[in-house]
Amino acid sequence: MGSHRHQAALRLYDCLLQVYNEGNKGIPKDPFPFEADIQVCLVDAGCGSPLECFWNGNSMIFIMQKVGYVEFTDQMEESQIDDATYISEFAPQKDSGPVALSVTRAKQLISLYTMAQNPNMTHLKISKPVVLPPLWVRCDSSDPEHTCWLGAEPLKNGKKITGISFHTVTCNGPTADITCFASLEDLKKAHKIRHRSSIVATKGFAQYELVRSTTLEDTGIESESNIYIDITWSIVDKILQTPPLTAAATLNIRLESGDPRSPVFQLHRELQFLIVLAEGLKTGVTEWPEPLVAESAVELVQELLNDLKNKLDGFNTSVHKNDAEKVQCDSAAVDSSIKSLFNERGDLDFAEQLWCKMRKSVTSYQDLVECFTLIIKSLEHGEIQPWIHQGSSSLLSKLIQQSYHGAMEAISLSGVTPIQMLLEIGLDKMKKDYVSCFIGQELATLTYLDYFISTSVELQEQVHRIQKLHHMLEILVSCTVFLHFKHENLFPLMQSCIKYYKENPLNEKHVFQLPIRPAVVNKFYQNDHAQIWRVEINSVPGQKEVKTVYQLSTSPPVEHMTSNNPGVLCDTTVNGNTEESMYFITMANCSQCYVKAASVETFKTV
Repeated sequence: MGSHRHQAALRLYDCLLQVYNEGNKGIPKDPFPFEADIQVCLVDAGCGSPLECFWNGNSMIFIMQKVGYVEFTDQMEESQIDDATYISEFAPQKDSGPVALSVTRAKQLISLYTMAQNPNMTHLKISKPVVLPPLWVRCDSSDPEHTCWLGAEPLKNGKKITGISFHTVTCNGPTADITCFASLEDLKKAHKIRHRSSIVATKGFAQYELVRSTTLEDTGIESESNIYIDITWSIVDKILQTPPLTAAATLNIRLESGDPRSPVFQLHRELQFLIVLAEGLKTGVTEWPEPLVAESAVELVQELLNDLKNKLDGFNTSVHKNDAEKVQCDSAAVDSSIKSLFNERGDLDFAEQLWCKMRKSVTSYQDLVECFTLIIKSLEHGEIQPWIHQGSSSLLSKLIQQSYHGAMEAISLSGVTPIQMLLEIGLDKMKKDYVSCFIGQELATLTYLDYFISTSVELQEQVHRIQKLHHMLEILVSCTVFLHFKHENLFPLMQSCIKYYKENPLNEKHVFQLPIRPAVVNKFYQNDHAQIWRVEINSVPGQKEVKTVYQLSTSPPVEHMTSNNPGVLCDTTVNGNTEESMYFITMANCSQCYVKAASVETFKTV
């Protein structure tokens, strides 16, 4: 029996060592097989580890779990396929997420890992022992305590193993019954007894959602956008304590464009048309959107040209005042609730006015050809002398400048030229819109924004950088409208966004963070339930570094667990006139064992 366990420990060590060595070359994306139904993953603890709430290590970790699906192959015999099909009816499918092992099997794996890391187990004949990363095993909560994680972490003195720290995470719920919640005093007392500590310190954490997700337009897909605040403080008074205003807080912002609630939603739709043109230029196929106005593109462009002709001939243009104001309002394309933030530009030149009309009405390539034909003929005949901004690099702007001198180069409105012409004037216009906002609110300088508006890169990259500007604007507007932020908070937030997007590609799933005083946003959560509330109980410095974690959360704290309360489908329940949150109750404990004298082949629990 002992020989069999020793061989199993050695097989586990060899497997983990191979995974570890591969990880030193770069974290593997795919799990490694250990046994027929078990696989091991190597995870960077600093990059969204599933254990970050319960373990504060900063190294790589192993995670062992059950193989979650059966893969059919051409080499499988008929009887094997029948068996696999039978199993798959009850087993999770490939996309169902991680799958847990039984608690009994998890304990066996932890035992084997501990044996392999014990420096006194010399008869395992490990030639060059290596201190491996901590091992965590997903558990199926099948025991009375509902254990969902078991972990083992080597304790080191330099490169020498001096012991092992064992971790246990249990989870129950969800429930709204507050009598199921532990008291803080009971938790502290249990910690003192378990770890023989005379004095303990407490640390609190609470997370509140300030802006919730919604469904994105035309997709029916739930947006992953949300704004939430993480708050930490020392000296916890009671379970579910509201954080004090003296606490440290970090605002976390993840926003996806396309939320119909956004005050800049119309600007998002304008950007989408720009992206349609860029895709058409790249692929040769343009998926024209439905028109937003009844008039055709040719009619609207002819009206604009007629207006310019009348101005050139000296006719009274007062009848066109409303039309001009309409174009100005369109240039801002934002909700009236943020007009003070995103000021309507009153300096639209001819190309920008043309963009405003054409983006709403163009439905085909032929529309583009006919519209630009009208414009070029009017320029060639001297019927219009439109005003344009200095510094514009679009082909249309160059033709207009040439028309001032009565000598225009001939261009062929064929191929991708008409699409490129409209894309260029759209880029020019939208760049000015975004820059006007950021500079107008004193959130950036023109020099600092130069990266985003540079014309020295190809058109596709210019569109990509415009998307970055829009994402930053979405963040700015959301924090202004929904959270009522002032310049003192908006400025560091925008500086952080700008710095990130100068160094990284567009990523609307990125979480932007801003240190903030709780008093700035406490009115949004002071009467709300926390999505996560947690207390850490630590032995004071100078004693063993051990802690107890007690957490309440409205969402399952681990990916692989199922509710112990079947039938609960939402995170709140109505209790009379009061809506009470349904909380999962999670507890994490640890114990430490140290190496005995070299002649003894076990660890000593302390």
